[in-house]
Amino acid sequence: MQRIAEQFRLDGAVRTIAALGEGFINDTYIVTTDCARYVLQRKNRRVFADIPAMMRNIQGVTLFLKEKVRRAGGDPQREVMTVIPTHDRTLHYRDAEGDYWTMSLFIEGSVTCEAATTPELARCGGQGIGRFQRLLADYDAPLADILPGFHNIRIRFGQWDDSLARDAAGRRATVTREIEWIESRRDEMLRFWQRVEEGGIPLRVTHNDTKINNILFDRNGGALCMIDLDTVLRSPCFNDFGDAIRTYANRGREDDEDLAAVGVDMAMFRGFAEGYLSEARAFLTPAESDALAFSVRYITYEQVLRFLMDYLDGDTYYKIGRPDHNLVRARAQHALLQSAERNCDRMRDTIGELLRN
Repeated sequence: MQRIAEQFRLDGAVRTIAALGEGFINDTYIVTTDCARYVLQRKNRRVFADIPAMMRNIQGVTLFLKEKVRRAGGDPQREVMTVIPTHDRTLHYRDAEGDYWTMSLFIEGSVTCEAATTPELARCGGQGIGRFQRLLADYDAPLADILPGFHNIRIRFGQWDDSLARDAAGRRATVTREIEWIESRRDEMLRFWQRVEEGGIPLRVTHNDTKINNILFDRNGGALCMIDLDTVLRSPCFNDFGDAIRTYANRGREDDEDLAAVGVDMAMFRGFAEGYLSEARAFLTPAESDALAFSVRYITYEQVLRFLMDYLDGDTYYKIGRPDHNLVRARAQHALLQSAERNCDRMRDTIGELLRN
């Protein structure tokens, strides 16, 4: 690990390396040198087929954001992630096993949260995501599509149908009820996505993984910057909104076995929406604003499908803690989806009220 860390242009000699967090996809470590701290990641090459292209995306977006922050009188080193290159000036190091490693500067004095514990924290998180989208609204450089079809439900259904046909883990017969959850909503989800296909809702630069621990906060609770930019793509902005509500406003855990504890907390929803719209209203079209409430159902539904599909495939995508972990996740997300369906009109009314004020 020290040898890998030393491939990058670090300030000072490496002193310690320790695991950081428990991500679903990548393996993350914190590297401490004589002078600074850094975040070292082993990227998951089963998930990301073109990691060099992903890193070019990240570098382009972060340099653009740094310039925007600098012009506004902010601190680019604290308000934007900083990619650390290798001694060969590449944005990644590939080891003898073929794994890709990347490095970024650790932002001192920053705080991460695993859950939104108050509406005010949700509001600050929403403001951070809205600001990220607003600052990138005029980013016109190319972005590689490193996850083709991500959040595209038509493509997901193709993957889903293939997964059902393969039944790779021999589990299909045990989840007939869960399969019906997916099929009963297929047409409704395709009609919603058709608005994007027909151009009614534009594509923008979006984060696409907006759980709260992908935002750094300052010690006063204010949003500092977005991190984990692996999934930065051009997609509808409602993807970031819906995915954030799926995690911020869920009263339970993503893999909660107590389904009665799972549901949309409307106070958290309002807090997040207020923060998000305080920034995003500057660029949102009426069609985009209209899609926000339903996006909570759309993204949560997609996550039910993805967890269940991974369970059918034999757990090849997400890290699991036990053999039925993906099935437990799918059931918990379905309970959240049902709550989002019951509260959709309230969510739409809340967004309308916030936009009018």
